[in-house]
Amino acid sequence: MKKYSNKLAAMMLAAALGTATLPFHVLQADAAQAPLAAQDIEQAVQGLSQLRVMQGYQDGTMGITSPITRAELAKMLVLAFGLEGKGETEPSFTDVNPNAWYERYATELVALDIMQAPDGRFDPRGSVTHAELVQMVSKALKRDAKSVDYWAQRLYSEEGHTTRGQAAYLISMAHDAIPSEKAKITSVRALNAITLIVTFDAPLTSDDEAFAKAKEDFKFNDGLALTNMPRLKTGSISTYIVPTSVQKPGTSYTLTYKGKTAGTFTGNSTKLDMTEARQVTKDTFELEALKTNGVVDYGYVISAYSGGRGANAFVLDENNSADGKVYQIISSGQAREVTITPAGGQPIVAKYVPFTQSTDGKQEPKFRLPEGQTLTPGVTYTVISDWAQIANPSFVAGSFAPLEIIGAEAVSDSSIAITLSEDPGDELFSGRSVELTDADGNQYVATYKYSSRKGAVGIFDLTQESKLKPGTTYTIKPLGEWAGETDAVLTVN
Repeated sequence: MKKYSNKLAAMMLAAALGTATLPFHVLQADAAQAPLAAQDIEQAVQGLSQLRVMQGYQDGTMGITSPITRAELAKMLVLAFGLEGKGETEPSFTDVNPNAWYERYATELVALDIMQAPDGRFDPRGSVTHAELVQMVSKALKRDAKSVDYWAQRLYSEEGHTTRGQAAYLISMAHDAIPSEKAKITSVRALNAITLIVTFDAPLTSDDEAFAKAKEDFKFNDGLALTNMPRLKTGSISTYIVPTSVQKPGTSYTLTYKGKTAGTFTGNSTKLDMTEARQVTKDTFELEALKTNGVVDYGYVISAYSGGRGANAFVLDENNSADGKVYQIISSGQAREVTITPAGGQPIVAKYVPFTQSTDGKQEPKFRLPEGQTLTPGVTYTVISDWAQIANPSFVAGSFAPLEIIGAEAVSDSSIAITLSEDPGDELFSGRSVELTDADGNQYVATYKYSSRKGAVGIFDLTQESKLKPGTTYTIKPLGEWAGETDAVLTVN
C-alpha cells in the first residue's frame, strides 16, 4: 500500500473537518507527491455527506485516514446505489447481532452477492482491500470491473487496505456513473467516417442503449443514421462510441436526441486504416486491422465487452490514447458494406458478416458475397470502401474445400449443436443455416446462433417457432455451399 505521509494525512483530516487551511504551495507540493490529492477526497466526503451516505464519528471527525470496516462500507454501498429492498433472500449470520446498526445493510449486500459471508460469517469489523472494494463497487453499480479499477488506480495497491477517505472517493465517482433516463448530451464530435464520440451528463439506461430505442432517440439530417447501439467506453463515466452510416465529408450535421437539438458536428473524411484484404472461404473475405498500427476494434474498449475480452481489453482516455499512443476506433460493423471487383468484371457489393469483427483475438471483420455467388479461383479481386483505406486491397482467389458436417445433437426442442470436421474459426459459422428433413419429407431450417461457437461446434436455432419431435430422425444438410454434403443425421430421444 502507498502510505500517506503524516503531513498529508493531517492536511486531509483538517480539510475534511473544515478546521484548518494550508498555504497553496504546500497543498500543491504534497498533492503532487501523493496519488490522490487532498481536495479530491474532501470533495468526495462532502458530497457523500450531503447525500447522507457517509457520516462522521461522535468526536466530529470523518476518520478519512482510518481503515474502513466491512460494516461501514456495506452501509455506504447500500445508500449510495439505492440497494435497499433489492435482495430477494434473507441470509443469516453467526457474527451479526440482529439489532446491530449495520445488520440490514449486511443482509442486503450478501443477498445481492455484492459481499460474501462464508459459513455465515460477515466479519463486520474486517478490513477491505483494493481488489475487494473494486469488485464490490462494480457489482453495486452493475458496471464492468475494469472501469471501476481504472477509476481506483489513483488510490493504492491491490494488497493494501482501504481507508474511509479512499472508499469515499471511489464510491463518489461511481455514484456519478449511475445511469439516468434523463441523461443529456454535453458534447458530440466525429472521430472518423463512421464513428461519433458522444458524451452525456450521465450514463444511459439499458433501455435507452437498446438499438431499437436508440434509433428513435438519435436523429440526424442529410440522411445520416445510427447503425447500431451506442456503446459506453471502458473507464469513462458517460462517453459513448456511436456508430453511424458513412458521413459526407464537410457536411454540417445536427444531432437531435429525444426530440431536442443536442449538438452539431462536421462530417469526417477519415477512413479507417486496414492493412490487407484476403479470402477466407469460397464466398467470404476479410479486412485486417492491426492494433500495432494504432487501430482498435471497439469491442476491446467498450464497457459491455471488457469482462469477456481478457488481456485484450484496455482503457482509452478522453483523447482515445493509451500507453502514449492515440488509437483510431472501428465502431460496429453492423450494416457495413464494401465493393469487391474481379479483374475484368463488374463490381459486387459484399455485406458484413455479423459478429466477425474481432474474434479469436484478431481484428478481421468478414464480408460475404450475395447468396449463391462465390469467388472464382485464379481471379484477382480488389476491395474498395467509402469508410476504410486498405493498404493491400487485392488478392487472388483460391480453392477452398468446404468443411464437412460430421455430427448433430439436440440441445433443446428448438436448438441443435452442429459439429464440423474442423474448427472454422473467427465466427465463420455466422450467417449460415442448415436444413433438417424428417422421414415424411417435412423440412425445417435452423440458423446459427451468434457467438455460440465452441471450437468446431456451433448452436443452430430452428426458425419460425419450429420444434424437434421426440422419436424422430432428421437428415442434416447445409443450405448453400458453406459445408460439404454429408449424411449427417439427428435422432431426437
